[in-house]
Amino acid sequence: MQIAIIGASGQIGSEVARAAGAAGADVLAVNHAACDVTDVTSVERALAPLRAGDAVVNTAAFHRTEACEGAVDQALSVNALGAFNVAAAARNRGATVVYLSTDFVFDGAKRTPYVENDPPSPINVYGASKAAGEALTRAANPASYVVRVSAVFGPAGSSGKGGNFVEAMVAKARAGEAPEVVEDIVMAPTSAIDAAALLIELILRSAPFGVYHLANAGACSWLEFTSTICTLIGAGVRPRALKASQVNGKARRPLYSVLASDRLSALGLQTRNWSAALAEYLTLKGYRTAP
Repeated sequence: MQIAIIGASGQIGSEVARAAGAAGADVLAVNHAACDVTDVTSVERALAPLRAGDAVVNTAAFHRTEACEGAVDQALSVNALGAFNVAAAARNRGATVVYLSTDFVFDGAKRTPYVENDPPSPINVYGASKAAGEALTRAANPASYVVRVSAVFGPAGSSGKGGNFVEAMVAKARAGEAPEVVEDIVMAPTSAIDAAALLIELILRSAPFGVYHLANAGACSWLEFTSTICTLIGAGVRPRALKASQVNGKARRPLYSVLASDRLSALGLQTRNWSAALAEYLTLKGYRTAP
């Protein structure tokens, strides 16, 4: 089986490539230079090697939330139209498509974890563009998975964001700076390593198509997340709490966006707690000594 990965050098894409290779799949790594998802010809050319029974994982995204507010056309072009182009090209070859999405498709009005069949109701441009991408992926290719993640951290970091949140907090704490972090936004962190392994498992199992949540188990505020980072690396500082209303920004963010993985559980697949995944990540990166 061949698995094409669009965005194979990214934070999640690199882990998907690693997991696919470890599972024995033939990996076709596709970077932005080789595939502009907004250009049909470019997509068709990049995915030409795929055959019936193969798969493509689309991790390409314009995901800078603040920037999306001022670049609606670009957000929709990459996250929605691009998603359609990739899904349609996969369908033309009899291949499965996986579209990577986000907790930001939800408005945060719930106070219990969001399940896969909760209707999207985004409150910012990024979330709206990803919700559109979900719908267009499924419309273009019935053989499709939509997988949602949130607060991702992975060894490769996010090129579009200059690393990831964990790396930023480690840098501040190591410099003796107490990070200022919001205490009233609650989410479920996602290990890129764990999410990639689950994503590949869905493909290899030929799991039922549809929406899946791949975030780690449990929930925390950004303040609790940061406090745990500081504790695990033995930092002598603790974060200072902010309210979301104190943070200047164009984009509104859901105050609660915890993702429950009910459909994974139905398949007998379990996600581990975010704190265990975080500890492993920090050890892997050399920020803490393994217990």
